[in-house]
Amino acid sequence: MLSKRTTRTLAIAASALSVSAQTPAQELSPKEPVTLINAFEVPADQVETTIEGWRSARAFLETQPGYIETQLHRSIMPKARFQLVNVARWESADDYAAAIQKYRESGAAGALKGTVFHAALYVPIEQEDGS
Repeated sequence: MLSKRTTRTLAIAASALSVSAQTPAQELSPKEPVTLINAFEVPADQVETTIEGWRSARAFLETQPGYIETQLHRSIMPKARFQLVNVARWESADDYAAAIQKYRESGAAGALKGTVFHAALYVPIEQEDGS
């Protein structure tokens, strides 16, 4: 039997490559960790190029304050709408927003042209306690 612990709910929408100046990060505690879940719509002939673009973005973002980790997942279903899904953890929404802003300003985002991003930041609302 799993017991569940409920925490407060919050999902912050933020584009992976475009963060508005009014990111609602102030609704979180200053250093509350967040998880980015970003599903990529990628044309079939651009999947490998997008993976290379993601690697380049990761190399930049992992040097930024607040970065914890990231994983890129690839669908095992050839006709899935989202062929790639990125899951990343950040120390806070503010850290994520600042890193993405720096990434946009670097001009490196052009390597991911043609990809449509469906991104949001999340905090857990329920969790298994492991017993």
